[in-house]
Amino acid sequence: MQLIEAIILGLVQGLTEFLPISSSAHLRIVGEFLPSAQDPGATFTAITQIGTELAVLVYFWKKITRIIARWFQSLTGKVARDNPDARLGWIVIIGTLPIGVLGFLFQDVIRDTFRNLWLVAIVLIVFGLILGAADALGRRSRQEADLTYPHGLALGFAQSLALIPGVSRSGATTTMALALGYTRPAAAEVAFLLAVPAVFGSGLYELYQAIKDPGEQVFSMVETGVATVVAFVVGFIVIAYLMRYLKRGSFLPFVIYRVVLGIVLIVLLSLGVLQAY
Repeated sequence: MQLIEAIILGLVQGLTEFLPISSSAHLRIVGEFLPSAQDPGATFTAITQIGTELAVLVYFWKKITRIIARWFQSLTGKVARDNPDARLGWIVIIGTLPIGVLGFLFQDVIRDTFRNLWLVAIVLIVFGLILGAADALGRRSRQEADLTYPHGLALGFAQSLALIPGVSRSGATTTMALALGYTRPAAAEVAFLLAVPAVFGSGLYELYQAIKDPGEQVFSMVETGVATVVAFVVGFIVIAYLMRYLKRGSFLPFVIYRVVLGIVLIVLLSLGVLQAY
């Protein structure tokens, strides 16, 4: 039964990681409705996110390897420092710093306080409405090549908000990019690329902790590994779908979904169907 639950959660992780609806919130909520009725935990969430980030590496492999190559070449003067790919490499580094520092400093709060379902519900609604406003009011004229270092830092601080389940890593970064005037596809792609170092760093750290002290984990390493593979496969499919969708569609369906989910969660909490912790 534990393996089946892990597979279900891996499926949820893959489906929700790249959509601006918060994968960590969905894992937290879905866990309450599984037979074991428990929070899968921050460790399980972080490790399964390795699977979805591997999907990003595969999908954007040519682009990522080009960015890395140009970044190294800019250090030796083989390409100009203002080369768009080299600059994007620096922006990813700069944008990763806020979530890395804040994630390290507030580990205990992230593992405990931030997983309160009342907080998750409120954050789903509030940040859903902010995403809707940014999508509707953003100029959508800037492309990825227009990224600047200040914008990269702003995107980094937006990404750090995803430490709170319900915000959504891709949602927060995309919202900031839309507010700064980037197109929907550019906003989504930058959000995916910016997440790679942070997610791998967090996931590998949690993997080390889980191997070091497996007794505290909800799922075994085998079960977590299976869930991670499922998340990778499903996540790859979702990336391909979303990038095609954003060429013509808006974020409105995701905004509506977030608000409705947040309201339903508040109702269930109020009726005592779900407990905050």
